[in-house]
Amino acid sequence: MDIKEKKSDSIFVAAIKFLPLVILALLVIIFGLDLLIAAPIATVVAILIAMWANKFNFKDVFEQGIKSASGITIVFFILMFAYGVAECFMATGVGASVINIALSLGVTGKTVAFAGFIVTCVLSVATGTSWGTFAACAPIFLWLNYIVDGNIILTVCSIAGGSCFGDNIGLISDTTVLSSGLQDVEIMHRVKHQGIWSISCLIITALIILLLGMGLPSVIGDARQAIDSIPPEAYEALSVERPSAILLLEQVKSGVPLYMIIPLFIVVIMAFAGVQTMICLGAGMVSSLIFGMMSGTTDISQWLNDMLLVGFGDAGSWSIVMMMWIAAFGGIMNSMHAFEPLAKLIVKVSKNVRQLMGWCGVLCLAGNVALSDETAEIATMSPIIRNIVEENVEGSPESMYKLRLRLATFADALGVYGSQLIPWHCYVVFYTAISNAVFPIYKFLPFDIIRMNVMGIVAVSSMLILTFTGLDKYIPLFKLPSEPEVTLKKSSENDVELAQKVM
Repeated sequence: MDIKEKKSDSIFVAAIKFLPLVILALLVIIFGLDLLIAAPIATVVAILIAMWANKFNFKDVFEQGIKSASGITIVFFILMFAYGVAECFMATGVGASVINIALSLGVTGKTVAFAGFIVTCVLSVATGTSWGTFAACAPIFLWLNYIVDGNIILTVCSIAGGSCFGDNIGLISDTTVLSSGLQDVEIMHRVKHQGIWSISCLIITALIILLLGMGLPSVIGDARQAIDSIPPEAYEALSVERPSAILLLEQVKSGVPLYMIIPLFIVVIMAFAGVQTMICLGAGMVSSLIFGMMSGTTDISQWLNDMLLVGFGDAGSWSIVMMMWIAAFGGIMNSMHAFEPLAKLIVKVSKNVRQLMGWCGVLCLAGNVALSDETAEIATMSPIIRNIVEENVEGSPESMYKLRLRLATFADALGVYGSQLIPWHCYVVFYTAISNAVFPIYKFLPFDIIRMNVMGIVAVSSMLILTFTGLDKYIPLFKLPSEPEVTLKKSSENDVELAQKVM
């Protein structure tokens, strides 16, 4: 066999190894299968291809998948706690207190989108869930927008973008937990790394939303009137998608004591003090029970059965199981070096570490486009970009840790915020469905969630621009290590390693 034939065979094998990822994307995007079904199918295909291409036996391949899933076991426990505290904050009055404090300042046509954005940013940090935040706030702000004659597209895009803020940086967010765990970095370290960048995106977005609303009416709206306008069919839709959102709406209307916001402060203060994540989350759950019992919004039975049980069950019934399959899928794909050609391409076009990191960010965004699910993107792409960096970059342990902080930020931010710019993404599909259900006066389309989603545009574009240009050095704690702190490994060394693998 001559060199050309060997090269042809190599390209063919590389394409076959990449096939499971293509199948996973097609099952989700084209056939609309849930990841809980698509991931096992793609995993089986990956096992068969690994056995054929690398001459592995079934036991060896399957053990690689189990090893990969077991490597993020701690994430599963943190995730259950995160879901539990999110459900508690939604149902005990913590979320309602955040909304009521904001609405008490008065909302007009000019400011309804701005208020919706700020409220969803805070509420998503408090609950750690973008979907839950949007489901809870869409009925209030879409009908409030109708009453004050605001811009419906600006408002729906603002609450969609704001709902993602806490999902990206919130200490109790499942995506924060997962992305940090897969890069082996502390959650609090990652939050501090991206904190000023995130706040900057929030401020810039808020100012743009305010400017876009300047020409709208100044009539002041009432939250109770907006909630009274919600039709019964909207409540029926919410009872299916997010039952705790109904409790939150009722609490917004009836009112809750201002001290119900204290559990949120407890979690945030403990986290910034360096307390372990699960202890912070546990404190949030317990404090929400104590203050909820004081305010009459819950009792010990409701807290255990209607909140913790539901929260833990939601995590275990879908998220954790799905993550296990995705992690196993990624482990098997990595075991047969399925992404090696992609890694080589990125290394080839990168002249320095900064460019390599930038292309890793682009890779995360591309994975989000292909998989149309931010959790699947995080679980699939995180090991890939970590391997690319660790195998091609040299630096001190401290510098390499900083690079992993940025990789965790990439996977999460470009997954969560990137979702806002992809019409077929599960986020956009969910937001569109909820909006149509709670506000049937207007027929929302997926592109309506995108076209004025200022937060999504600002976050995604700034993340990539700052990384590629090096302008991140002007943002405290966000600067990447640069040469000579970190350097690309010599191409000759890579050639030797490749030769050894071939031999």
